[in-house]
Amino acid sequence: MTDFWKRKTLDEMTPEEWESLCDGCGVCCLHQIEDEDTGTLYSTWVGCQYLDTKACRCTRYQERSELVKGCVTLTPELSRNLYWIPPTCAYRLLAEGKPLPEWHPLVSGDPESVHEAGISVQDKVIPEQSINLENLTDYVIDDDDDEDEDEEEEEGEEEE
Repeated sequence: MTDFWKRKTLDEMTPEEWESLCDGCGVCCLHQIEDEDTGTLYSTWVGCQYLDTKACRCTRYQERSELVKGCVTLTPELSRNLYWIPPTCAYRLLAEGKPLPEWHPLVSGDPESVHEAGISVQDKVIPEQSINLENLTDYVIDDDDDEDEDEEEEEGEEEE
């Protein structure tokens, strides 16, 4: 399977190759809210009930589409047309003719590299079972959230 993503189009990939493109970030398993007036989608820090928040993988992957209303099974065609897919997603990157990043497990050879690079939702996400979903707007990811985390890390380093 060495570098198949560089030689094949999304349509030419085997099912195994296609599945291996998923980096395990878990971002696509976060609840999203759509602004009815603008159509803008907002991601939240709330993960699907079937998201393993440590491994960032679906615990019911084979049956996810039947269990979760709105869970999308990605196809090559959909990956070219879904604007909500994270910009770091391998399916989206390859559909746009872009290379996979160095932290992608297929490139690094390490399935933990997506977590080590801080790309995944590991240790950041709240399981949907632990909140009232009517309050989902309270958990919208603010663009400043990542900056706040970086500032907290820097402050912690300065104190040492």
